[in-house]
Amino acid sequence: MLLLVIVCFLWGGNIVSIKFSNQGVPPIMAATFRSLVASALVWMYARMKGEDALMHGPDFKHGVVLGLLFAADFIFLYLGPVYTNASRAVIFLYTHPFLVALGAHFLIPGDRLTRGKVLGLVLAFAGLVSVFGARATQLPPHYWVGDLLEVAAAASWAGTTIYIKKFIHTRPINHYQTLFAQLFYSVPFMIVCWAILEVDKPVNLNQLVVAAIAYQTFVVAFFSYILWFWMIHSFAVTQLAAFTFLAPLFGVALSGLILAEPLPLLLWIGLILVAAGIYMVNRPSP
Repeated sequence: MLLLVIVCFLWGGNIVSIKFSNQGVPPIMAATFRSLVASALVWMYARMKGEDALMHGPDFKHGVVLGLLFAADFIFLYLGPVYTNASRAVIFLYTHPFLVALGAHFLIPGDRLTRGKVLGLVLAFAGLVSVFGARATQLPPHYWVGDLLEVAAAASWAGTTIYIKKFIHTRPINHYQTLFAQLFYSVPFMIVCWAILEVDKPVNLNQLVVAAIAYQTFVVAFFSYILWFWMIHSFAVTQLAAFTFLAPLFGVALSGLILAEPLPLLLWIGLILVAAGIYMVNRPSP
C-alpha cells in the first residue's frame, strides 16, 4: 500500500513536470526522448532479471499496436498542458478508468458494467461538468483545447488497457514485453509527429527543464512503471486499481503548491467527484 501511494504521488507530479519541460523543449520531442531512453532502461533491466523484453513472431503486431496507442496517449498528454492548467489536465487525464469500464462493457466478455461502476461513471461525469464550469482569471485563453487533449490522452490510455485485456492477456507475454513495446514502438510514430508539428521549434535547456525531463524519464516512465507492473504481477489488480484515485488528488495539490495555479471551488468539487468515481469503478465486487 505504501509503494502504491508513492506511485500515485509520482504520477500526480508528472503533469506538473511536463509544465516545466514544455518551457524549454517542444512537447512531442520531450515525449519521444522520454520513451526512447525509458525503453532502453526497461530492456537493460529485463536482461538483468533474465527476462525477454521483445515480442516475437505473431506477437510483434501487438507490440506495434501498443506503440501506436501509447504514442497517441503521450502526444496528447504532453500537448495538453500547453493550453490548460496542470490541475485541470490531471483531472481530465484520469477519466481513463471510466473509459476503460465503458469500453470493457462492450468489448471484453464477462467485464460488464455493475451498479457500482455505473454510479462511478455518473459521479465522474458530474465531476467533469464541475471542472468545465470552474473559471479562474489565470486560465489560458484556449484552455478548453488542453482539456480536450487530455480527454483524448485518457481515451488512448483506455484503448491501450482494453487492447491488453482483449488480445494480450492470454498470450505468453510478460509485463516487461508489454511495457517495452509501449515505450519503444511508440518512438517512430512520435518522431513523425515531431517532424510534422515541431521540427522548427527551438530548444532552450536550463536546469529546471532538464530536471523535469529526467523526472519524466527515470522516475515516472522507468521506475514507477516497473514498480506498477511488478505490483500488477504480484497482487490482485482490483485491490491496486482502486488506489489510482490518489493520483489526481496529488496532481491537483502539487499544481497548487508548486505552480501556484488557482484552485477554485468548482475544481475541488469536480476533483472529489472524479476521485470518488474512480474508486467506485475500481473497487472489488462484494
